[in-house]
Amino acid sequence: MLGECHAHMIMDGVNYKAAVALHKNGVCEKAVRRHLKECQEAGVRFVRDGGDAKEVSKLAKDLAPEYGIEYCTPVFAIHKRGHYGGIVGLPFDTWEEYLGLIKRAKEEGADFIKIMVSGLLDFAHAGMLTEEGLSGEDIHSMIAIAHEEGMAVMAHCNGDETCRQTLEAGVDSLEHGFFMEEETLCLLAERKIPWFPTFAPVGNLLGCGRFPDEEVQKNLDMQIRRVEKAVSLHARIGLGSDAGAYLVPHGKGTRDEYRYLKRAGVPDDMLYQTEDQIRKVFRRL
Repeated sequence: MLGECHAHMIMDGVNYKAAVALHKNGVCEKAVRRHLKECQEAGVRFVRDGGDAKEVSKLAKDLAPEYGIEYCTPVFAIHKRGHYGGIVGLPFDTWEEYLGLIKRAKEEGADFIKIMVSGLLDFAHAGMLTEEGLSGEDIHSMIAIAHEEGMAVMAHCNGDETCRQTLEAGVDSLEHGFFMEEETLCLLAERKIPWFPTFAPVGNLLGCGRFPDEEVQKNLDMQIRRVEKAVSLHARIGLGSDAGAYLVPHGKGTRDEYRYLKRAGVPDDMLYQTEDQIRKVFRRL
């Protein structure tokens, strides 16, 4: 049995734009059922979605019990307007608007809040991001406001400084977390905050021709070394493949991620991947 702790049911692992287009006139139940079936056939029994702006994960949560899958979702992710995040969620300009989005998510059945505080990896240039992270003040406010509303926070975050600020602000889980340095990894372990390093969206690019393999390999190797260090510090590491991302199909992507985690030396008894573990971590649920 496997647990997938970072997925996007709106995506298909092949073509994001085409996958989203299926839902332009309302959620396409057929597509959602196809992905749930893929998870079921791969032995996935728990899915934590990262959200979307089309209510796809809401329907997936309703349908998941038919496939023997426990499902939780933030409904949509939240990002500061002008920064990365529109691919999976909704924007805000003011703190009043941000609070309004949190209240909306709660009303729509969100199990937690998902925030976006940095850019993506620049897959063509190892060690680089598409944009720098938000300010520490903004990150702290986003997490504090969500906590005041009784909601746990899952954060899309890359870059050493941004990850450190996010951990210091009390985030409940850290997603991706590329380029963390030793001091930040020590903080991660000390705070006992689960980290989902999402290897598959990087490693599965090797050989596809979309980006230089040399640069992709460098990013993958850097993340493996950081997870190895985190393991030595007894940090909490979780299985989340970013299923639905390019070349990370539902079901198969989860199994790929498991193999990358084993390659980085993560023992099974240290691996966060079940609903019970997630709910204990997200103690505000």
